[in-house]
Amino acid sequence: MVDREQVCVLIPTYNEATAVGDVIERFRAVGYENILVIDGGSTDGTREVATDAGARVVQQSGDGKGQAVREAVGLVEAPYVLMIDGDATYRPEQADRLVGPLFDGVADHVIGDRFADMQPGAMSRLNQSGNRIINRVFSVVHGRDLQDILSGYRAFTTDSFERLSLSADGFGIETELAVECVRHDIVTTVVPVTYEPRPEGSETNLRPFRDGGNILITLYRLAKKNNPIFYFGSVGFLSGLVGFVLAGFVAFSWVVYGISREVIALASGVAILFGLQLVMFGVLSDLIVTANRQQRQQFQRIERRIEELDRDDSPPEPDGPGAVDTDDTVSVTDESE
Repeated sequence: MVDREQVCVLIPTYNEATAVGDVIERFRAVGYENILVIDGGSTDGTREVATDAGARVVQQSGDGKGQAVREAVGLVEAPYVLMIDGDATYRPEQADRLVGPLFDGVADHVIGDRFADMQPGAMSRLNQSGNRIINRVFSVVHGRDLQDILSGYRAFTTDSFERLSLSADGFGIETELAVECVRHDIVTTVVPVTYEPRPEGSETNLRPFRDGGNILITLYRLAKKNNPIFYFGSVGFLSGLVGFVLAGFVAFSWVVYGISREVIALASGVAILFGLQLVMFGVLSDLIVTANRQQRQQFQRIERRIEELDRDDSPPEPDGPGAVDTDDTVSVTDESE
């Protein structure tokens, strides 16, 4: 059962005056009154519109969506956070399907899958292709298929968020959230949501090529902590491949033309040895990461077991105000009898 009073709706904004008021009003219409808008210095009146619509508005101290999210969650006192973009591309009426798994205890992080119900014109073909490539790379590098890691509609517990090590400042925050959930074994589930076109007069802050490139770089960079054998092994493989190509060229020159190329041969040997060392380092790093992950899982199981024992040992609540435990009462006989 969803308790909407326990949920804080978090809306990061930057120049979203056209749509943010409607988003807030729709959330309040379905029972979500705790709404926090964190604004990145809008110049179009976004903060005033959000305030008039009934939201609590805070201006972020830094720049970028990632910094805004980290700062805003630190201000949230509710145990659950529902994060959504302020551009009216998501439906507030579907909020319960995102926070539902949190209240049911089946997940600590929920991602809304835009591709499950994408309306015509909601996303260009270029952006769709880029999103699918990024999701595919994520599944290969990090070993989980979360279907839509760039979705801006997601819900999570504040406790699980505090376990994540986040540093991205821009649009890479969604990617980093997905990677960190995998790395820290945060139970994550995906639910279908509807994705709609932006309202007329509303302009996107996303730049496909620049932001897409940054996201791919972020995915690769974060593989160092989550999948080091891929991170170091890919560079090692490329180095070894270059070394073998150079070695083939040296051998061809010697056999066909009788020309020895000592410098290229030396470079070939260095490249092959460097590649082998990187692969070996990646394997050792992966062993360490796996051991740490298993150890963390054991600590989490112990922590959950201790919490269960504490709940079992806690005294039962009295039946009502002024209730007295009959086992502890002393029967007193009226002396007048």
